[in-house]
Amino acid sequence: MNTRSVWHTPGHTGRYRERVFAARERLAAEHADLRGAQQRVLTDLVGFNASTRFGRRHGLGRVLTVDDFREAVPVRDYADHAALIERTAAGERNLLSADAPAVYFTSSGSTGAHKKVPVTPRFMRTTFMPFYLAAWAPLIEHFPDVLERPDAVLNLKHDPLSAPPTTGDGRPHVGASQVDFGARFGEPLAAEPGTGAPWAALPVPTEPGDHLERAYLRLRLAVQSDLRALIGINPAMVAAVPYQLNLWWPRIVKEVRDGTLGGLPHRAPDPGRAAELEHLAEYFGTVRPAQVWPRLRAIFCWTTGVASLYLPALREEFGSGVTVLPAPVAASEGPVGVALDRHASAGSLVASASVYEFVPADQDLSPDSATLLPHELEAGRDYHVIFSHVGGLYRYAVGDVVRVVDTSGGVPRLEYAGRGGRSDAAGERLRDAEVVRALHSALACGGLALRNVACRVEPAAAAAEPGPAHYVFAIAPRTPWHQSETLRFAAALDRGLAEQSAGYAGARAAGRLGAPSVRLLDAEAFDRDWHEAVGAGVRPTQVKDRLFRQDDALWERLTRVPLA
Repeated sequence: MNTRSVWHTPGHTGRYRERVFAARERLAAEHADLRGAQQRVLTDLVGFNASTRFGRRHGLGRVLTVDDFREAVPVRDYADHAALIERTAAGERNLLSADAPAVYFTSSGSTGAHKKVPVTPRFMRTTFMPFYLAAWAPLIEHFPDVLERPDAVLNLKHDPLSAPPTTGDGRPHVGASQVDFGARFGEPLAAEPGTGAPWAALPVPTEPGDHLERAYLRLRLAVQSDLRALIGINPAMVAAVPYQLNLWWPRIVKEVRDGTLGGLPHRAPDPGRAAELEHLAEYFGTVRPAQVWPRLRAIFCWTTGVASLYLPALREEFGSGVTVLPAPVAASEGPVGVALDRHASAGSLVASASVYEFVPADQDLSPDSATLLPHELEAGRDYHVIFSHVGGLYRYAVGDVVRVVDTSGGVPRLEYAGRGGRSDAAGERLRDAEVVRALHSALACGGLALRNVACRVEPAAAAAEPGPAHYVFAIAPRTPWHQSETLRFAAALDRGLAEQSAGYAGARAAGRLGAPSVRLLDAEAFDRDWHEAVGAGVRPTQVKDRLFRQDDALWERLTRVPLA
């Protein structure tokens, strides 16, 4: 049974609700014994995988405690796992996991290279499904009308493929959003909200790489539905919706009036709805999601990192009463935290998913990095994440940094703080999280708001115009900034960066780094840039906010002046 038809079977909504709430209760119950839960995960993963090639090489059969595990296995990244992953994908078995992968998740990571993340049935049962189901509990508990109709939710990330690419062993190599968990893993109740909507499986043909046309077709269908929630996960996808509505508005209205979809006959013409839509544009001069879907009440996406700078204003585009709920703190490789309530940014550590270790974010990771366990974390601190799970990843440094917000129910609550890499032109060693916090303080100083932001290091000027390297911030303001405001913002940002990073303060004081400058872009610059990336064939889920953009071609694409 496919994902869409599942939502139309009698009683499915009730069964789904029960399953989601049960998953949340299970995770919450595990909080009572965090250390015990972590020990059980360790015992299970080393026991299950002790006889694999990796297990024999590292003596997993002799591992009893976390200290044993630390001694047996160094901290590793994807490159360290890659050789055995590639051999697994070519058809060899029992290398990293005793379980054969059923699918490989793709992940662009920080380098843009497509990883192959092995996803085994046991990983899905023990690591993925409990957190994945629990993640939807706050949405359906507080906004129950999202389940009243299959078309009440516009799920932007759901993008199934009828003929997915495969690895050498014949397994699909796709994004998590492209997997039908019911068909692949026998989990019909894993079909998330919005996957039963008319646009979940598009009724007209599209080219596999034409992601923009599929996005258009979903919006075209959704304007004829009474949406109550929008699921984006990646907030850049949510930010694109207001731009897309206006970009495609004439085509949308015409197709609604004519009853076509992508130029093909679809359903009965709807001149009444077309007239309503036309009136919105005529009356307001622009089209906002709040006007198209006046009863939309919830958005589900990541709320931290760069998105924390623009989400408050973006939310108003969807309606003043809309709540933004945080998507899980997770990567393609595995989960870290999931919100069990309506906290705006943080999720509780998923204690039974992986063995978790952490390294203070101001330290560089190395194979022998000293690590902290979950109960040793401090609120208000940033940490690199390292996890190990039964799917075959061992002391895996995922490349993300999290911030500990507080402790709830005995476990730390974490929010995503940014990538773990650093920008370091002159010893400043800046991380995403430090720059985002400096941007927050600088914006607050002047009462300013932005639509998005990116930065890069401009190298030292040529001899004719001497001067040290400095950061330039490309900013699309929410409303126009006066020159005096921009200058004050740049000065406040300079102070904020120095407060966040001792390396930045030292580089500035020593003259190795100049004062930051601001380059104001037009309001739609980041929207156009996002569309160009998606139009070039990158899946929308993987075109994410990137704060540091040192690539010359990509910087030029973002900052070039649009044609009149």
